Amino acid sequence: MAGAVLGWSPKRFWRATPAELQGVVTAMTGAGQGGGDPPSPATLARLREMYPDG
Repeated sequence: MAGAVLGWSPKRFWRATPAELQGVVTAMTGAGQGGGDPPSPATLARLREMYPDG
């Protein structure tokens, strides 16, 4: 997969650490780009007070 999708040679693949491979896959798939819980009503109220101009 790394060879076909990332264009890595076998040598590059086997020299990569699991963290490097995970970082590349995360960057390519957009994982970790939000998708968490929405802000709570209390957080929204606090932000509205901090930034009243919207």
